[in-house]
Amino acid sequence: MQSISLLLRAVHVSVHDLPMKPNYSDPKIYTGGIQISQWNKLSKVEQNQALSKEWYVYYSFRDPKTNKKVRQPNIKGGANYHKSKNERLLFLESLQRNLLNLLKKGFNPFQDNTELKNELFGIIESDQVKNISKEAEIFITPTKIIVETPLLETTPEMSIREAFEFGLKIKAKVINKTSYSGLQGRVNRFLKWLDLNNSSTNGISTLDKKTIIEYLNLVLENTSARNRNNTRIDLSSVTQVLVDNEIIKDNIVKTINTLKSTPERNKTYSNTQEVDIINYLEANDKILLLFIQFISYNYLRPVEVCRLKIGDLDIVGKKLFVKAKNKAVKVKIIPQKIIDLLPDLSKMNTEHFLFTPNRIGGEWDAEENNRRNYFSKRFKEVKTHFKLGEDYGLYSFRHTSITNLYKELNKTLTPFETKSTLMQITGHQTMESLEKYLRDIDAALPADYSHLLK
Repeated sequence: MQSISLLLRAVHVSVHDLPMKPNYSDPKIYTGGIQISQWNKLSKVEQNQALSKEWYVYYSFRDPKTNKKVRQPNIKGGANYHKSKNERLLFLESLQRNLLNLLKKGFNPFQDNTELKNELFGIIESDQVKNISKEAEIFITPTKIIVETPLLETTPEMSIREAFEFGLKIKAKVINKTSYSGLQGRVNRFLKWLDLNNSSTNGISTLDKKTIIEYLNLVLENTSARNRNNTRIDLSSVTQVLVDNEIIKDNIVKTINTLKSTPERNKTYSNTQEVDIINYLEANDKILLLFIQFISYNYLRPVEVCRLKIGDLDIVGKKLFVKAKNKAVKVKIIPQKIIDLLPDLSKMNTEHFLFTPNRIGGEWDAEENNRRNYFSKRFKEVKTHFKLGEDYGLYSFRHTSITNLYKELNKTLTPFETKSTLMQITGHQTMESLEKYLRDIDAALPADYSHLLK
């Protein structure tokens, strides 16, 4: 790629606007991630922080192979030797004007510009220029000549959209479809907002912390603190991919604080509610009943039940293999109580899903999230029948069963023995995570302490 620094300094001598198709974007100035019009409103610290960054002129030019505009290497030209805002901006504005004129004259970074260079150098030819080494570049100003080493060819900086789309491609290979779906949705909404308010086509180095905070505040205003925090996590996750691949230097999203939020939790069913629901489903929806029994007796999450295929159940060995939230494959014991409820699976296709809308064992062409949502909506009819609130759901059966099991074990075992046994059954990885879970669902309540009251 032709270095254009010398041409930029020469083009101001003779400017001719040639009629041609606009294959380029108007050059713009990057000023350290701040709006220069707001300079006087910034604190001294913020001003110094902006000046500590590299300022430059950037533009895009249409690639003849793809017919799409491609971001070209940043042009600094020694601007960052200037330490004050006014000097640096004045210098870059001159480069910006000269670059625009150069582009109008026909400069093309994808072609040989020797003819244009000869034309311009012929105009500014002087003894000073002739004596400069061919390995140096000249920046001619009204008062002085600055000599720098030649600019090296570099890969054009990715735009914000290009960088985040690259990050998504990497994440798609390392996380499951359910997690990726949520991640992709949040990132795409962020990029769409950038298009409406700034521009996702700007260089990735122009993305600053202030912009991300502004977007997170909008998410908080329109949804909840929990969704805002989840959005922050997802943006940070993709940004870290860019850091790991040396596209950017730092993960600025990590430095943004997490807001306190009240977690949503499904309530535990009372004994009466649980019996009433089971009796109702026994008479009206046996497929949904068995789905719930897998949650209750095998302590699975609803989405884990949706993942089960016929081949994941080893009836003879009484083992179940399921892709879990916290590990690649989780092996659990199938209690005899579940085996007694199952139909004969031996003649079924091992690749078929265990649960489908109409029968046990069959094909179901639907995404994982859609399968889970289907059973959630199906259970909603049961909730309507029993007039249960939004804080009751399929997940409540897991909470209820673990609470009942904890109370039963606690009758004969010490608290530590109870939790150690429970940990093997529920699949929690650490005692700390189990204890937190038990606190969250209020499983470990004390016995009646009336006799202690005076």
